Amino acid sequence: MPRIPNEHPTLWIKSAKSRSLQGKTIVLAVTGSIAAVRTVELSRELIRRGADVHAVMSEAAEWIINPMALHYATGNEVITAITGKIEHVEFFGNMGRADLLLVAPSTANTIGKIATGIDDTPVTTFATTAVGAGKNVMVVPAMHEDMYNHPALAANIEKLEGWGIRFVGPRIEEGIAKIAGNDEIVLEVERMIGSNSLRGKKVLITSGATAEAVDPIRILTNRASGKTGIELALEAYRRGAEVTIVHRNMAGICGINEIHAESAEQMTNAVLEELGKGCDVLISAAAISDYTLEAAETKIKSGDELVLSLRPTRKLIKEARDAHPEIKIVGFKAETGIGEKELIGRALQTLEYTGLDMIVANDVSTGGIGTENNNVCVIRPGRKEHLNFIGSKSMIAVALMDEITAIFSSGEKY
Repeated sequence: MPRIPNEHPTLWIKSAKSRSLQGKTIVLAVTGSIAAVRTVELSRELIRRGADVHAVMSEAAEWIINPMALHYATGNEVITAITGKIEHVEFFGNMGRADLLLVAPSTANTIGKIATGIDDTPVTTFATTAVGAGKNVMVVPAMHEDMYNHPALAANIEKLEGWGIRFVGPRIEEGIAKIAGNDEIVLEVERMIGSNSLRGKKVLITSGATAEAVDPIRILTNRASGKTGIELALEAYRRGAEVTIVHRNMAGICGINEIHAESAEQMTNAVLEELGKGCDVLISAAAISDYTLEAAETKIKSGDELVLSLRPTRKLIKEARDAHPEIKIVGFKAETGIGEKELIGRALQTLEYTGLDMIVANDVSTGGIGTENNNVCVIRPGRKEHLNFIGSKSMIAVALMDEITAIFSSGEKY
C-alpha cells in the first residue's frame, strides 16, 4: 500500500482491522490517573479502525505518561496547553472538526470540573467547549473504589449523563474502579459515532452449537464455535441496534443482552418468546441440533454397547416465520462435500420453504466451523447474482450486516 509523503509511521496501521471509524476525528483527553498508561494502545486501536486521533493532556497526566508517548501513539502533536491556535475551538467549536471527545481515563476531579463548568486544564477546557457546542463526549472513569463511591461523584455522573454524556465502565476489582477494557471502549466509540444504520432496530441472533443431554454427564453436540454469531452481534451493536443473542456459551459481551440456551428445545422456546416481545430481524446463525433423545436420569454405565434412539427436533425458522410473518429472517445453511451449484440449489430450497429474506450458505468441509475465517455465499430471493465473501468472520459479519441494512433502508421485502 503506497505511503503518504511525510506521513507519521504510526499511521501505517490505519484501518488495519476495520473501517468502522474511517473519516472520524477523535480527541483523546488524558487526565492524571495511573490508567493513563493504557492510552498508547487505546489510541492505536482507534487508528486501526480508521480514526484520526489527537491527544490533549492535563498537567497531572504528564506526571504519569510522557507526551512523546502519545505523539508516537497518535501520529499527531500532543496538546498540553491552550495556545493562540485556540485548539479547543478548532476541534469542538460550532465548526470544529472533531467527532468525539473521549476522556480516558477520567479522574473524579475531572468529572467534577466538567459537571460544574470549571475549565482550568486543557482537558476541561476542551470538555467545556464540547459540551457547550453539543458535541459528542464520552467519559471513561478510573480511580480508587472509595473515590468512585463518593455521593458527590455519583451526582456528577448522573448530571453529565443527563446532558447526553456517555460513561463507559469502570470495572470494580481489587478495591479499584479500573478503566474499562480497550475492546469495550472502542466498541462504545464505534456505536456512538459510527454509521448508526441500525439505530432503533431490534436484532435477535442465535449462535453456536446446542447440546442434547444423553445423561447428566454426556451430551450430543456439534463443532460450531459461535464466533460468527458473536461477530454479528458486535457488528449490529456497532450500528446502533438493540441486540439480543441466544447461545450456549455466555460471553459477557458489554451492551448486548445474552440469553442462555442449552438444547434445541430451549433455544427454540427462548427465540419465540423474544420474538413475541417485538423484533425487526432474526439472524439464525446457530447450528441447532437436528436430533434429540430422552436423556437418562443417571449416568449410563460405560463399557457396554450403547444404542441411542434419536428423534427430530423442532424447526426454529419455520416456527418463527409462521408465528411472525412480518419480521425479516436470515438463515444459515451448512453442507459438506458438495459443489457450489448443489450448495446454492439446496440453499434456495431452504430459503423458499421457510420464507427467508436471506440465506448464508457454505461448505464446511473446507473450513468455517471452529475457524477464524470462512467462505460464504449470500443468497436473496429475486436476486440473480449471489454474493461471495471470503475472509475473517469479523469481516464477513460486516458484509452480512451491510446486506441486512440495505434491506431495511430500501424498504424492500424479499
